[in-house]
This record gives sequence, C-alpha cells and structure tokens, in this order.
Amino acid sequence: QVQLVESGGGLVQPGGSLRLSCSASGSNFVIVSMGWFRQAPGKQRDLVARITSGSITHYTDSVKGRFTISRDNAKNAVYLQMNSLKPEDTAVYYCSAELSHDGVIRRYWGQGTQVTVSS
Repeated sequence: QVQLVESGGGLVQPGGSLRLSCSASGSNFVIVSMGWFRQAPGKQRDLVARITSGSITHYTDSVKGRFTISRDNAKNAVYLQMNSLKPEDTAVYYCSAELSHDGVIRRYWGQGTQVTVSS
C-alpha cells in the first residue's frame, strides 16, 4: 500500500516561483523514478519532469531552464522548483512514481495540486 502526498501548489503571479513537494510512503519498495505531470483544462496529462534512480533528469521543452526537479532519497521525496512561471503553466500538477516491489514495477499517482499563474 503506497501513497504519494503532495504539497506546494497555489496561486502566483507571472514571473513568480513555487516549489512542489511529493513524498512516497508505504510498504517495502525501491524507487525506480519519480516525476511530475500536469493537466490543463482541455488538455491531456503530460510529463513535466522526471528523475530516475540514477539521477538522470528529463524536462519537457516548455519548462527547460525554468523548472528544476530534484530528489531526497532518505525521505522518498521529489521536488519541483518552478521559476519564471507563466500563465500557460497553469494546471493541476500530479506527482507520479515508478516503484519496484520485489522486482515488480508499478506506477502510483498523487492526488494532484492546483497551480495557477495569473495576475
């Protein structure tokens, strides 16, 4: 039984910053990767950034240079530092994790947190 708990969403003005946090809790598992997805109204849920167990990162083109993903293995946590936010970043942001349970990999999702960028 695994839960992903998110925090850090909110309303911010264009050019501002937010930091999203997500921690995984539950039974025995090994983190394969963790990342952030977002879904804006009328759009599909798309990957924003991810980080693997080997600390390899990937960002969607629209956030490169503005967002930074990081992790804290001791806390089973992943963070998304979002700078220079734009109105088009407005979306529900979801934490996601690929976790291995005795070699079986499953994907888990957080409940989502609203990020609104508006003046």
